[in-house]
Amino acid sequence: MRDKKGFTLIELLIVVVIIGILAAIAIPKFSSTREKAYFSSMKSDLKNLASQQEIYYSDNYTYSTSQTNLGYVSTDGVTVTIAGADTDGWNANAVHAAMSGEGCNIYYGSGTAAAASGVGGASQAGEIACTD
Repeated sequence: MRDKKGFTLIELLIVVVIIGILAAIAIPKFSSTREKAYFSSMKSDLKNLASQQEIYYSDNYTYSTSQTNLGYVSTDGVTVTIAGADTDGWNANAVHAAMSGEGCNIYYGSGTAAAASGVGGASQAGEIACTD
């Protein structure tokens, strides 16, 4: 008899099934990690915006709705909208392009601009709240 070397069809099928099971476990974990990264980038952008707003306020005694005036640039994929700003406070929302209907919100102060609620619904001044 000849010496036959190689894998049978059943052995190859078992390996493919095992790889499929491992992928089914790993893909949801990766998706969850990616979503956490999106929320982290939105929170980071809002913290940076808060710093820029305070610098602007110390120079002008009012908050700004213009990101250009603040010298603020958001992360790629994140859209930050300053919903309102006046001498008493400001409010901003952040959403990520890869996430639909979910985002984060922050506000400072007690003025009418800060009272507006956003996608995250922050309940305290300076708190960053995100939808889950």
